[in-house]
Amino acid sequence: MPLFDLRVPAVLLRIDRNPFHHGTLGAVRSLGRAGVEVHVVADCAASPVRTSRFVRRLHPPPGPDASPADVAAVLRRVAAEIARPAVLIALDDASAVAVGRLRAALAPAYLLPAMPAGLSERVADKAELAATCTALGLPHPRTLVPDSAGRAAEATRRLGPPVVAKWSRPWLLPTAGDLRSTVLVHSPRQARELYARSAEAGSRLLLQEFLPPGPDRDWFFHGYADRSGAVRAGGPGRKLHAWPRTAGLTAVGEWTPNPEVRSLAERLTGALGYRGILDLDFRRCGRTGRYHLLDFNPRPGAQFRLFTDTAGVDVVRALHLDLTHRPVPDGAPRPGRAFVVENYAPLTILRPAPGGRELAWHARDDLAPGLAMSALWTRHVLRRLRGRLRLPGRS
Repeated sequence: MPLFDLRVPAVLLRIDRNPFHHGTLGAVRSLGRAGVEVHVVADCAASPVRTSRFVRRLHPPPGPDASPADVAAVLRRVAAEIARPAVLIALDDASAVAVGRLRAALAPAYLLPAMPAGLSERVADKAELAATCTALGLPHPRTLVPDSAGRAAEATRRLGPPVVAKWSRPWLLPTAGDLRSTVLVHSPRQARELYARSAEAGSRLLLQEFLPPGPDRDWFFHGYADRSGAVRAGGPGRKLHAWPRTAGLTAVGEWTPNPEVRSLAERLTGALGYRGILDLDFRRCGRTGRYHLLDFNPRPGAQFRLFTDTAGVDVVRALHLDLTHRPVPDGAPRPGRAFVVENYAPLTILRPAPGGRELAWHARDDLAPGLAMSALWTRHVLRRLRGRLRLPGRS
């Protein structure tokens, strides 16, 4: 019997319009290399993902402001075209929340983990996550959720400054505009001004104690909680470089054993009854040494391919195997393995990687996306430079 049930295709869903979302390409390649038929429901018109030889078919995605009913309509249309049950994998928070709401409505056309109702939305909501950590006694930065501009200013005085300001449901932020999901607030006045934009943001503003970054302080954990609740595949890793530098995505990561981070992840998923793929972000407090949970993403993290074990299993493959009732091989971890997003950390690929390394875009067995990314990124950088060099008053 082959390892994977190749009769069951995979449908990858992403509502976010980011053309540089390398996690999508990682999922396409992971399953495509295993022989699984891969369908992508995402806006890939300007993305290198569309050039991958492992994509069976691209399907038009729901709109950026799609309602759950709109998402369901798109997925039903895709299911009708595929004409057999498929494993569905959400690749961004908006998709994960929508699929969580639609789980019963999407069956039996799609195979999904048996997630408790509303749990994806609960953990993705940063205010709800803070309350969950408090209830479970898990380390989490001290968080206040003000209900007025005045209280936002007062919270800033109590916690800092600076303090970390987050919108509790970042997937609701308008696609056009200057609101960011997370910013550093340096004054009570800035907190007041940000709170005044709550209606525009579409969710609550929360203010968190700032835990300074530093060497060996930023960690993440990827895993797959299977039908029994056991956390399979994945592991803990260190964020060596971020983009943007202070509080961005992982540009360079390394698989690094950390029993404390693993224990926190397993304790959290077990207490919640979580099922499916998870991506957790931690920051170690330089004063106490405790690992504080910053984010819980109910989906694959963009760098999930870092955690490919000696059996070739990652969290996406583990999900497909588990949902099709195939055994998940027990591969050994590969500590020291690195993952590099080469457009954000180009010089890193020139350094030795004794533990092995995977690039986000370039791959010998799938050359087109890497070439397309290089051209796209060059145009992106040149466009940004022209914008910065353009003199005031000139078009």
